[in-house]
Amino acid sequence: MAKRKVHRRAKKILGEDPLALVWCGLRKDIPTPPKDVHRAAGKGRLKAGRHWLYYIGMTLAAAIIIPYFLADQLMNKIDWLLSSKRDRQAQARQRAARETNGQAPGATDDDRSRRPAPAHDVFDGDWTLTAGQLLLRWYGHSPNPRRLLLLTRDRICLAASPGRRLSPTKADDFDIVTEFAHHEGRLHREPGQRHFFVHFADGSWLNLGRLAEPEDAEPFLKTINA
Repeated sequence: MAKRKVHRRAKKILGEDPLALVWCGLRKDIPTPPKDVHRAAGKGRLKAGRHWLYYIGMTLAAAIIIPYFLADQLMNKIDWLLSSKRDRQAQARQRAARETNGQAPGATDDDRSRRPAPAHDVFDGDWTLTAGQLLLRWYGHSPNPRRLLLLTRDRICLAASPGRRLSPTKADDFDIVTEFAHHEGRLHREPGQRHFFVHFADGSWLNLGRLAEPEDAEPFLKTINA
């Protein structure tokens, strides 16, 4: 749960006590924008910065996992070569039957039903509007993916901490990077969901999630639904 120094810092940069605050982030990675749009926005970072320990961990994991993966693939290949011709023919007949029925190999009705709806995207898709422009500069304010969302009586504010490392419960070095009056943006949550949308006056929207601990998230979600 966010501690006193987080609330003290929030009050200092806002000039008032926030009605609610919560650490959150993008629900997905930022999609790749068109090159001309990215260039016009200053060609800023589109991915989160990583601490050096992350790269050491990835290197160690690769040293262990890759040999295991290659050995597993080799065993699978050997098993396939040793399988009977009759089994392979049966598999071929099954694939042919699926293709005849108009279904892609390996696809099922359940797979098609799980295709993400537009509401699962990170934003509305128009890079020229408010949400798209905000995404283009998201990591320019901070390489850390987390943002502190602050609500006041007349503003919606996003604050960021400048470093790669961040303790959401104790951070006290964050600053406001963008803010909107209530007539410029509004928050909306689908019933039963932990993520929420920021809808802007120009029709664009941003999908935010990865909320902090329930002690912070639940009061925040109750506030925006009140």
